Amino acid sequence: MSVALIISGLITGIVLGVFGSGGSIVTTPALLYMLNVEPKSAIAMSLGIVGITATITAFQHWRLGNVNLKITAVFGLFGVIGTYAGARIGIFTPVVIQLGVFALVMYAAAWKMLKSEPGHKSLGSAAAECLDGNCDLQYMHIAFHGIAVGVLTGIVGVGGGFLIIPSLVLLSGLSMKHAIGTSLSIVAIKSFAGFAGYVDAIEIDYQLMAGFSVIAILGSVAGSMISQKISGEKLKKGFGAFLILVASYIILKSVI
Repeated sequence: MSVALIISGLITGIVLGVFGSGGSIVTTPALLYMLNVEPKSAIAMSLGIVGITATITAFQHWRLGNVNLKITAVFGLFGVIGTYAGARIGIFTPVVIQLGVFALVMYAAAWKMLKSEPGHKSLGSAAAECLDGNCDLQYMHIAFHGIAVGVLTGIVGVGGGFLIIPSLVLLSGLSMKHAIGTSLSIVAIKSFAGFAGYVDAIEIDYQLMAGFSVIAILGSVAGSMISQKISGEKLKKGFGAFLILVASYIILKSVI
């Protein structure tokens, strides 16, 4: 097992543990630039790695009562359809377009992390309004978001948790704790669907993927412990800055 594999797996796992499902966005760059995996293989393998890691983390949240199974079923079902379709599209999409879209997704995630606190308060009020009303009326929108986020997941190889969580808060009235737990279960389902969409058409290094997954899981445990000692606002700001740096590196190295 190479030093690069250990370092990249630990970094990915720690970020996953600290930031939850939104941290899955670092898996593809780690495979691509630290382990020199071919772009399409890196996208496919990242979906498998995220699926395994998110499954274990989601199970822990489920034991704590933080997973809404009904919403997971709706968002997850349509997310699987979108992710598989996105993966099939990704097979034929030029790498430069995949990486360009990936960088834009990272910039969008960075904006979400760096935006001011009032934005988060508005999410809370929207959730409160939903809780007071009949949120079942929003399931059609949840299904639509499931397909849209799923397609993006399949094409660029990210779990999409940073997009799922706001959708769950706004459309389902879930608290942030339940939104994070539920998003992890959805990310796990969608990631496996995306991986299935690539597996018969893209070369996969299963040994590397397995080793990366094991180390990432160990790193996620450490990341969870670290997250308890750092304020949420500092974590979000730091991750946002990190995403901007990585996205800019991808644009300069692989797109331009």
